[in-house]
Amino acid sequence: MNQAVHNKLVSFIWSIADDCLRDVYVRGKYRDVILPMVVLRRLDALLEPTKDAVLEELRFQQVEAGFTQLDDMGLQDASGYVFYNTSRWTLQKLYDTATNSSQMLEANFAEYLNGFSKNVQEIIEKFKLKSQIKHMASKDVLLDVLEKFTSSYINLTDKEALDPEGKKLPPLTNLGMGYVFEELIRKFNEDNNEEAGEHFTPREVIELMTHIIFDSIKDNLPPVMTIYDPACGSGGMLTESQNFIKDEDGDIRASGDVYLYGKEINDETYAICKSDMMIKGNNPENIKNGSTLSVDEFAGTKFDFMLSNPPYGKSWASEQKYIKDGKEVIDSRFIVNLADYWGDKSDCDATPRSSDGQLLFLMEMVGKIKPASSNGIGSRIASVHNGSSLFTGDAGGGESNIRRFIIENDLLEAIIQLPNNLFYNTGITTYIWLLSNNKAKNRKGKVQLIDANDLYGKLRKNLGSKNCEIESKHISKIMEIYSRFENCDNEIDGKKISSKIFDNSDFGYYKVNIERPKRLKAEFRDELIETLKYDKTLQEAMIWCEQEYKEKCSNDLSKHKKAIEEHLDKNGIELNAKQLKSLLSKALWKKHK
Repeated sequence: MNQAVHNKLVSFIWSIADDCLRDVYVRGKYRDVILPMVVLRRLDALLEPTKDAVLEELRFQQVEAGFTQLDDMGLQDASGYVFYNTSRWTLQKLYDTATNSSQMLEANFAEYLNGFSKNVQEIIEKFKLKSQIKHMASKDVLLDVLEKFTSSYINLTDKEALDPEGKKLPPLTNLGMGYVFEELIRKFNEDNNEEAGEHFTPREVIELMTHIIFDSIKDNLPPVMTIYDPACGSGGMLTESQNFIKDEDGDIRASGDVYLYGKEINDETYAICKSDMMIKGNNPENIKNGSTLSVDEFAGTKFDFMLSNPPYGKSWASEQKYIKDGKEVIDSRFIVNLADYWGDKSDCDATPRSSDGQLLFLMEMVGKIKPASSNGIGSRIASVHNGSSLFTGDAGGGESNIRRFIIENDLLEAIIQLPNNLFYNTGITTYIWLLSNNKAKNRKGKVQLIDANDLYGKLRKNLGSKNCEIESKHISKIMEIYSRFENCDNEIDGKKISSKIFDNSDFGYYKVNIERPKRLKAEFRDELIETLKYDKTLQEAMIWCEQEYKEKCSNDLSKHKKAIEEHLDKNGIELNAKQLKSLLSKALWKKHK
């Protein structure tokens, strides 16, 4: 998509908030209207050309066929998409027929929303769009917002259009629509000081991940491919992977079918992802809403390719009850079978500390690896992590068990260190982990570590924490170093990149507690031996008494009690009543004679 056109479109949509919503919503709530309206306008624009055909199919089903329940397949065929709208309205018609009655406009709008198919109804519900429409109608701004979104100066359709001055407005492709979504999300989140990176990953990182996943096996792709992202956000990794494989101008140009699967916990980004799937002709039912860690939505399903940027540094304590019962792990996804020092195998805990759940997402993908015998290539995984996944956890702990299981089963193919400040919400160092259960012969038993920390270009303007990007030439260089698979130090435009090859065994170690006999030092001196004849708690008092009363100590010191007390008081020697009684007793002196 042309960058200038993209920027103009985003700016126009962004301006709607300031023009129409300023006095109705606080600034942080603009997104609650703008994002669902962008989705709605896009769906509406796609359905508009087939509106008459859908209404005719509706009439046929209800009148001629006498259906008591609508046939989704017939209506989808009529609309040309996996979604449809059976109301008489379009957004343009709602605006054109609007009067001064906001109540009437609200009622017509509600009828329009209720006319959508069930899959769109879910999106409307997740966005809470009906309550937003009601609120805007009550504040008399609904018509203003509708006017902006149906403006002939912007083109949210997939067909070329003309503005009122006769200038061409290029069509908005599905990919272009995805970029518009993500830029709006970024701007809203940045405006609210929220975590833009929670929703999407920079495009150049996804591009690098797709190259790593697909380039080495592009000539052996199966006829039907499945791609999975357990933390799919707005669906960027899924759709970009599909585009990379299917792009007619790309290197692969695969003719096979590609099916996308994902799960997202955030309602808003789930709604965006699902609408994006609809728009692009993918099955929206393959996108699930909810926690990946709490519920294994795709239990028993194996995937060819998996890409993800799971949340890192984020607690999973609220989901522990679904994974562990006390100290016992009850979810089989997070149990690994490992051998001890003597070779005896047993099930081990594969859960990290509750403050950071990113490795759980990696194990979720590892559990969905396909055997190579089923598709000829096995499964390939690319997952973004911070340094915690590499270094946190002692031997025998959950994190260490996960790493050990992956390496001992020869799944880890490479780890690539990325530049700092590459993501929107964090400046920390990040890494791409590449896993495969069908390594090339020369890679078996080996792990490649690539340091690409220095390969970046500066942005003209920071985007949150992001102040740099990986350029196309950097991606090409990384792929060259990855493909060469050798120890090397290289550079591009003066920027260094290094590669090191290690055996799997180089990463392994056991933690052993070594116990040795206790060693004591014995020393005999007259002055030390002399002290043994005194009670430790009464030593000072006994020495004075012995010097003062000599052999009388063994007889009866009670008659010298007053003199002894005066000495103790004068010299600051504190004894309680029990100790004083013991000091004066014959038994004490007989014992220590």
